[in-house]
Amino acid sequence: QVVELISSAIGDLVQGIYYENSKSSEENCLTDDIGISTWKEQVFLSHSALLAKSCQAAMELAKHSAEIQDMAFQYGKHMSMSHKLHSDLQPFVKVSSSDTMAFSLNSAPAVLHQEFLGREAWIKQIREGAFPPKICCFLQLQEAIKAGKGVTSAIDLCRCHGNRALAALERFPPSEARDALANIVYAVTRFP
Repeated sequence: QVVELISSAIGDLVQGIYYENSKSSEENCLTDDIGISTWKEQVFLSHSALLAKSCQAAMELAKHSAEIQDMAFQYGKHMSMSHKLHSDLQPFVKVSSSDTMAFSLNSAPAVLHQEFLGREAWIKQIREGAFPPKICCFLQLQEAIKAGKGVTSAIDLCRCHGNRALAALERFPPSEARDALANIVYAVTRFP
């Protein structure tokens, strides 16, 4: 059972990374035409499946019930989603304006911004930035995403996944280990 879980997690990871690499190698690919639900599916494959299934496998090795195994899976899945959202948000929530960071046009804030703005308006906004973006145009695009609803929606989504991870943890008895796992969630759901 554990070998099957880890094997399927590795398969998911390979599939997710293959998809990311195939998209990034397309020359004229400005940005994927995906919604947040597709983004979540892709992130599950490339980031969350391995942690979720590893948590489940650990509970299988400890001979816990199927219900506890599922809660461990849910914790791993939602904690990993929160972590990815937190990572995607960093270029948009940095406190110091001198700390400009590059961001992906397929990051969660950009995908959500695209959903709110509409595909055509999004492509127009990118093209006005003279893709591939120059530094000044890149910063303008980053500011446009900050000014829209993409960043606040991504923060809300990060906290939502964090709350789901914490809800899964509630099924486990209180312990130092549970507190440590909760602290990991708190760390990735706090924003300045």
